Amino acid sequence: MAELDPIVINEDDEEEEKIIQHYSSYHQILLVGEEDFSFSLCLAHSFGNASNIVASSLDSYDEVIKMYKNGKSNLEKLKSLGGSILHGVDATKMQRHCDLCNRKFDRIIYNFPHAGFYGREDNNHLIQMHKNLVGSFFGSAKRMLRVDGQIHVTHKTTPPFDLWDLDGLASENCLIWIECAEFKIENYPGYKNKRGAGSKCDEPFHLGECSTFKFIFNPSRKNVPRTKQQKRHLHAPSQNFHKIANPISPPIYSVQQQISWIDSRNSPTYVNNMNGFPSYASLPATHDPRSDFFKIFKGYFSNIQETFGREDVGVEFSVRQAIHRGALMFSAETGRPREDYLKVLEELHFWSRSRILGLQQKLQDLDRRVFEQQGMGYYL
Repeated sequence: MAELDPIVINEDDEEEEKIIQHYSSYHQILLVGEEDFSFSLCLAHSFGNASNIVASSLDSYDEVIKMYKNGKSNLEKLKSLGGSILHGVDATKMQRHCDLCNRKFDRIIYNFPHAGFYGREDNNHLIQMHKNLVGSFFGSAKRMLRVDGQIHVTHKTTPPFDLWDLDGLASENCLIWIECAEFKIENYPGYKNKRGAGSKCDEPFHLGECSTFKFIFNPSRKNVPRTKQQKRHLHAPSQNFHKIANPISPPIYSVQQQISWIDSRNSPTYVNNMNGFPSYASLPATHDPRSDFFKIFKGYFSNIQETFGREDVGVEFSVRQAIHRGALMFSAETGRPREDYLKVLEELHFWSRSRILGLQQKLQDLDRRVFEQQGMGYYL
């Protein structure tokens, strides 16, 4: 009997990731409030297909092709690229839609949400209508995120649009604002912003200064007070540094404390936080001593302190080991089912994200200071 040739799997055959701005062909993406579907089509063209895209509009199919000159052709192109298209989707109740109720997404995008043209944009009643729309959208979208998923809202940042208070609306829905990125329409070839209502529905509106606000879901965060710095970024995002100061606070902490830090771990003047951890490592500033989370992972935090900056430490191995040991300790000390341990891991996940963002911000602050000093003729 002749031998069969072995089957060889070529890893190069895996589809190459394609990226446009904040979006990847590997992401499962839901677009909300589409008008002529030109933004969805822009992403699809960038990815080479739309199999990872679900594009939705409040308008029906008949309304879209009647209101927008390119509506029909955009829908046909998007469908031919494998995109999923939904009409009649209410952005405030998406999780109840029959085609979305069992779906989870990596990115949920709502570009320029607007409650309608009912007067001047600086009218308090209209501003409240806009806020109600966005707040309800947040409440729906947060239920549809995958782990590490993000909600993106692109919005004008000039008055009176800055009065919508996106960060406050997000916080009310246990969402954390992680980044504000300047929006430039030229970065999205083919995208045409539309008024979306009235006799001029197919005409563009003036964009001016706009940003894409990014949020993640933290079920343990409830109305954490914002700092003046965070509010200032919401009204006037930096033109050079779009990462905001880290707003994430791990869910177990009862005290919000600003940690002092300096550039070098070797300096004798660095400030320890309330747990005795050096602040350069961005470890927890304070904790609830009754917390299962901190009791289980206190040793892990100590290991981070001791190995911070070392290149001979296997981070992945350390994390896996800590999680395994934590599971054994949780079962032994609490007697609760393993399923409850997932809640502890969720807290570890959000704390880890917080630490990463904190370290990134410190690096940005250092880069900024170096740039400013060099600009003044000083050299480190």
